[in-house]
Amino acid sequence: QVQLSESGGGLVQPGGSLRLSCAATGSIVSISRMGWYRQAPGEQRELVATITKGGDTDYADSVKGRFTISQSRDNAKNTVHLQMNALAPDDTAVYFCHVRLFSLSFWGQGTQVTVSS
Repeated sequence: QVQLSESGGGLVQPGGSLRLSCAATGSIVSISRMGWYRQAPGEQRELVATITKGGDTDYADSVKGRFTISQSRDNAKNTVHLQMNALAPDDTAVYFCHVRLFSLSFWGQGTQVTVSS
């Protein structure tokens, strides 16, 4: 089992930046992949970015060049970060942390990101 704790959402003006973080605790040794998804009102949840245990990354085309995913580890937790730059109104959504543990998926509670002037 894995427990997730997200932070870093909020309101930002177009062109601004935000950094999301998600700390995973529990059975962290077996985590193979961490990432972020987002869901805008009336839309399906979509992949934003993922990073494997080995550091391989994958990004949605819409965020390439603007968002950067990274991870850090210590004995107690794995943390995945999402640095979001050049934010646009279309980036407004609830952002969910996701962890893959063997064949299991764990989701965070979601954090709201609103891009508006």
